[in-house]
Amino acid sequence: MKRSGMTSITAQVRRSVFSIAFLLAVPAVIGLVVMMLYSSRTQAMIRRMDAIAGMKPALESTIAENLFSVAAGRSTFEDSGVQGLITETDNTLDMLLAETEGSGQMQLTIARRTMDTLEQYVLRVRDGMEAGTPISTIEKIVDEVRDVGRLVSDMLDAFTTDEIANASVASGRLRIIVVVAAVTEVLLLLIAFLRTRYETNKLTESIHSSIYSLEGTVRRIAEGNFGDRVQGMNVEELRDLGEKVNQMADRLETLIAQIRQNQDHLARAELRTLQAQINPHFLYNTLDAIVWQAESGKGEEVVHLTRNLSDFFRISLSAGADWIPVSQELKHVSAYLSIQKTRYRDILDYEVDQPEGLEEIYMLKLLLQPLVENALYHGIKNKRGGGMIRVKVQIQNRIMTFTVADTGKGMSPEQLEEVETLLKENVPTAQPAPEPGHSGFGMRNVDMRIRLYYGKKTGLLISSGPEGTEVSFSIPIRTREEIDHDESLSRG
Repeated sequence: MKRSGMTSITAQVRRSVFSIAFLLAVPAVIGLVVMMLYSSRTQAMIRRMDAIAGMKPALESTIAENLFSVAAGRSTFEDSGVQGLITETDNTLDMLLAETEGSGQMQLTIARRTMDTLEQYVLRVRDGMEAGTPISTIEKIVDEVRDVGRLVSDMLDAFTTDEIANASVASGRLRIIVVVAAVTEVLLLLIAFLRTRYETNKLTESIHSSIYSLEGTVRRIAEGNFGDRVQGMNVEELRDLGEKVNQMADRLETLIAQIRQNQDHLARAELRTLQAQINPHFLYNTLDAIVWQAESGKGEEVVHLTRNLSDFFRISLSAGADWIPVSQELKHVSAYLSIQKTRYRDILDYEVDQPEGLEEIYMLKLLLQPLVENALYHGIKNKRGGGMIRVKVQIQNRIMTFTVADTGKGMSPEQLEEVETLLKENVPTAQPAPEPGHSGFGMRNVDMRIRLYYGKKTGLLISSGPEGTEVSFSIPIRTREEIDHDESLSRG
């Protein structure tokens, strides 16, 4: 639920996209409707002119020539087809009258009445032939028919001229509308750009303020001020992250109190403190990446990074539990690699096995991430062209074997011997590594925690060469019921 006064990155991105889409769509839709309207009118004009072109031969010559054939006795009036031509012309004119408005309608009305006169002349030819009227008289009537036909044709030519003029006017109007629509589109695009820039600057300022507050609190906690807490989170997506940091600080205070009160459990308490400590380097770099993505306007990437960082700390915290489902441990290392992929996208690829049915199988938390961190900073990062990190899990005979393999630089025999010697030390360290992925520190604590909690003589198995490094460990499957009641357990 969004709190009052908070800014949501997702909501802001949606509003910006909707505003731009709406401002750009409105003139486009209006312009499309207008163009369709003018296109329809233009098609109607072309249709009318085609109809007129089809009538002109009959009016100018065909009717008169067929009547001459009748007068000369070469055909009968019925066989001449004159009446059909007149009927067809009348029907076409009626259709044009129904579609036409304005001055063109008056021209067509006169042409239609003139056709009635032409038809009367034609009927006089028919009646004259039946009555035996002299041929010379009939030829004069046919000449009248020709003249009237040409008169109708001239009227239709005038109508066509007007239609062409109207089409030209419509074309000019359409050009103006297109120009106006284009200018309006540009103006609206400018308005949308300015509005988006304003909203982005406002959002960036809120993100900056929240992240600086979070970064300052984390720095003070890292310096030992465990009573400090994150406040003033103005971005909804960062609120959960701030709460997780506060919870982590609470957990740190609780752990420190337990260390002071329980000296006989010093080794376990020191290891818990180490696993719960905030890594300032990793968090600073991730917060810087969020700031950079926010300033670049990549809202979805900011949400993605923030959620991964929130998942990373949530699983690290696990409500104080030492044991979590294997699926959560794999999700934790996936969140870490996804965050690092943002920083090292050009050199880092990764794969994390996600077998089904691991939700009810529990393991000691935070065993994989230190190994992956070591693989990244001492394998992939130091190799030209980068490489691949693979996290695999295999189950056989109620034993889970986890393997973290990288195709990085690998270790020399001397370096491998140094790391194996470091793993044999039995004194845990409560001090954070001097830098992210400091060689051996993370692996030593993982090795000791595996031996301490699982009662094993051997923790990590390491092999390394020019093709990369592989670190593996095997632990027994433990269900919720098999974990001792005095050991803290996460319910996933």
